[in-house]
Formats: sequence, structure tokens, C-alpha cells
Amino acid sequence: MSDPYAGLLSRLRAAWLSGRTRPLEYRTAQLEALGRFLEEKQQDILEATALDMGKPSFEVELSEISICRSELNHTLNNLGAWMKDENVDKNWATQLDSAFIRKDPYGVVLIIGPWNYPINLLLVPLIGAIAAGNCVVLKPSEISRNMERLVAEALPSYLDKDCFAVVTAGVEETARLLENKFDYIFFTGSPSVGRIIMTAAAKHLTPVTLELGGKNPCYVSDTCNVQNVARRVAWGRFFNAGQTCIAPDYVLCSLEMQERLVPALREAITEFYGPEPQNSPDFARIVGDKQFKRVRALLSSGRVAIGGETDEKERYIAPTVLVDVQEDEPVMREEIFGPVLPILTVSSEEEAITFINARERPLTLYVFSSSKKVVRRLLERTSSGGFCANDTIMHMTLTSLPFGGIGHSGMGCYHGRFTFETFSHLRSALLRADGREALNSLRYPPYAPRRLPLLRIAMENRRRRTAACTLL
Repeated sequence: MSDPYAGLLSRLRAAWLSGRTRPLEYRTAQLEALGRFLEEKQQDILEATALDMGKPSFEVELSEISICRSELNHTLNNLGAWMKDENVDKNWATQLDSAFIRKDPYGVVLIIGPWNYPINLLLVPLIGAIAAGNCVVLKPSEISRNMERLVAEALPSYLDKDCFAVVTAGVEETARLLENKFDYIFFTGSPSVGRIIMTAAAKHLTPVTLELGGKNPCYVSDTCNVQNVARRVAWGRFFNAGQTCIAPDYVLCSLEMQERLVPALREAITEFYGPEPQNSPDFARIVGDKQFKRVRALLSSGRVAIGGETDEKERYIAPTVLVDVQEDEPVMREEIFGPVLPILTVSSEEEAITFINARERPLTLYVFSSSKKVVRRLLERTSSGGFCANDTIMHMTLTSLPFGGIGHSGMGCYHGRFTFETFSHLRSALLRADGREALNSLRYPPYAPRRLPLLRIAMENRRRRTAACTLL
């Protein structure tokens, strides 16, 4: 069977080899065109996300459009500096030469986006890929159908069609797409699909960034402002109806804190969404029937302390808090990805750390405490992709911080300059003169042991001597 993507990839490969995407002026023009897409199609984006998952326009503005605009402006402000060759230190043997790092584009790259943030998690990687000088194939998620259609129909008219393409594909078509050789693959999605992506990439020795997910712990110590904790945790958990890879997935706290936290969470949920969250214009819906049924099944774990109501026709699941949850129950065996927050009790901070470290490393770890020592101990004694104290989600709004997972939650990172670097090959370059051959004679055969001391001086790094510390 012929490859349906061969012609497309051949066209992009030819454009990249021509050097078309390399000049700063070209990259800037394409990024500015992407900005026009965001501005001119803003209303279409709001309508598509509302149709796909009932997403409030405020949340779309905040988590999709604003973040993309911020990343775009940051990149345009700094791209010239990022592209410059980076001079490096030299040894004595190369003092008269030029040594630097060149940020080369990889070539033709593939970006596969998810359905939960279909603009943010597709276009932010695209911004970095364009900035780094690559040609790009974009594959939006087929689950968020209206947004997929919008991106496929509208975005190509803003970008250079010889260098950038949007592919709409289901599972089988994506498998065919992955049979082709790409120079880099950037995937956001589940760990199970991430394994498939990595297996396909391995056949071509293609490097990958995998932005996956996981169960993000949220430890709440006994020393904190409970009302503030409840509002910040409820916001992070129920934003986008819980369909956020960095949402707090479960809470660890003492029994005493649980007794204070549950009423505070109930108060925060009512404040945010009213006494009937189903009627709130500020609460989203689950994206599809399959996803709805999976999340609804998790409500059988523990005991429902808040919420628990569902409406299959609307794909509505109320903001829900579960207590008396055991660590081996279904809700603790997979990433929830819905508006459900289990609370597990621990007897101490030490037990919380042990619980966290016994599981796969999460994408994010949250800690709430008024004690800086508690925060520092959790930071030092655990491992996660990111870490945020006394709030949720806000760390990913900073273009100055790398965003990415570790282990089961992913590999690689992006945002701001880190996205540019992800899509850039750091090419080492040493430019030497073709003369001065006498200086090279020490390293040529026939070898003479007496030359080694001079070569060591010319080529080796030496350990810096530090001042001795004397106790008086």
C-alpha cells in the first residue's frame, strides 16, 4: 500500500533542505502570522472549545489564547539573541581558533497535540519549532473534533504551506504517519500512547519529547490557611472539569486536616460554581462519552463527601471530593483526568513523603504549608517534573521555567527558550586556520613520550585550587 504522507513529507523535506526556514526574518514572519491566527480566529476558538467540552470562554482565554500569546511575544522578543552562536571556552591548543555552539534546526518535525488544551498544547510547541527553523507537521487530536476542524481548515492559510502542514488522522492513520522518518517528534498525551510513539521513533532513531501525565500528589500540612488551600486546590482540580495534566490528582493530609479541609472545599466549590454547579456557566463538561464513563466509574472508590452527581446526556460530572479512599482503589490506580478529588490521610509528613516516593514520579508535586522547612523538605526528598508550593497550576504560566515530566510522566521540556532549545540541535563547531602546522607536530606520529607533558598542558582542563579552610 502506498504511503499517503510521502508527497507531503517530500515537499517539506525539500523546503527545509533549501534553507528557506533558516533566516531570522523568515522565522519572525511565520511567528507573526501565527499571532494573526490567534487574534483573527479567537471567536472561532472560543466557539469550538465550547462545542467540544463546554469550556467556559474565560478558561479558554486564560489557558489557551493568553498563554500562546505570551509564549509568542516572549519568543519574538528574544529570538535574535537565542539564534546567535554561543562562544565557548578553549584550551591552550585552540586559543587562536574559533569555537562555538550553533543552534541548528532538526529538520522536519512532528507535533502531536492532545484534546484537553487543543490550542495551547499544539501551538506552544509549534512556536518553538518555527523559532528554531524547522518544517513542521501538526497533528491535532481527533477527539476534540471542532477544534481539529478549525485548525485544519484555518491555520494553513496563515503559514507557509511548503514548510508547515496540518494532518487530521485517527489512530490507524496516525500509525501510518509514524512509519515515516521525522527528525524530531513532540508528543503530548497519555503514557500508554507515549510508549507507542517512542517505539515508532526508535525504528528511525528519532529523538522525542514526551509530555505525559500521572497522578500529581498534593500534600497539605497541618500548618496552613485552610480557606486559601481549599480555593487554590479546588480551582486547580476543577478547572476545565479536571481535564488538566497538572491538576492536583489527590490530597495527602492528616485526619485532623481532612476534617477542616472538606468543609472549606465545599464552601469554595459553592463560591465558584453556585449551589448547582451543573447550571454554572463556569464549569466545563467531559470531552466524550468514553471519557465520561471512565471517570464516572471512579466515583465508586471511597465515600463521596462532596458532589458525586452525574448526567450522561450532558457528560456532566459534579465537582466531587472523595474521602475514606484506600490506596489500592481504582481512583488511585490511574490518572483521574476529571473533576474528582480523593483525599487520603497520612499520620505524618514522613509518611506522605514515603507514599509519594513509592509511586511513579509525577508531572507536578504540590505542597501547602506555612512552614518553609516543610516545603523545602518535600522539595529535597521527592522527585517530580515540576514543583509548586502553596498554589496549583500557576508554575506553568512562567516562560522562564521549563515544563516537562520525568520517568513515567515524560521526558524533555519546553516553554520559552526551552522550547526553542528542544527543537534545536546544539551543533559544536571548531574553526581552525589551515596554517600554523608547526604547532600540530607534537601530536603526530612517530610518537615521543617527551611530548606528552606539553600536550597535557595544551589540552587538559585543570582542577581549580580552593583556599584551605582552617579551624582555629
